[in-house]
Amino acid sequence: MKLARAIHFDESDMNVFHSPARTGEWCISGGFEFSNWSPADLEGKARQAFANGWLGLETAGRVTFVAVTQIEPAELERLAEKLAAHFVEFYGAPSVDAAIGVARDEIAQMADLCDEHPANTLLTVARDLTEAGVRESYRVIEPQDAEIDLLAVHATPDDAS
Repeated sequence: MKLARAIHFDESDMNVFHSPARTGEWCISGGFEFSNWSPADLEGKARQAFANGWLGLETAGRVTFVAVTQIEPAELERLAEKLAAHFVEFYGAPSVDAAIGVARDEIAQMADLCDEHPANTLLTVARDLTEAGVRESYRVIEPQDAEIDLLAVHATPDDAS
């Protein structure tokens, strides 16, 4: 199974989001945050989060890019419990037990999006506020066909320098 992790290429997310996601944390769309927003809510950093921010499941921060990667099934349940707790704390869900199904559905939607792409595929999200609600679209950036030796320097414990 696949899910997506936050990835940063520079420091821009630290400046454009109120709360940036941490590099490497698991992410979902998080569009539910904007379900009752109006055009008046779309200002400043909140507008940036709405326009193209993925939701980090550990910090509830936002990130512009996510990378598709493998996830262990046991970790999915831990993430669902964390998201259900977020629903209780921030959205008034009556309990984690009452919110766990919705949390699992949100994570499953992201897993479905990721499963059709190879590892290291980058994804972006774009949102529009329409009369019918929030509309999301996704952009896919395929991984480059570069040799790993061109991207990384490998060291062994025998290297002394």
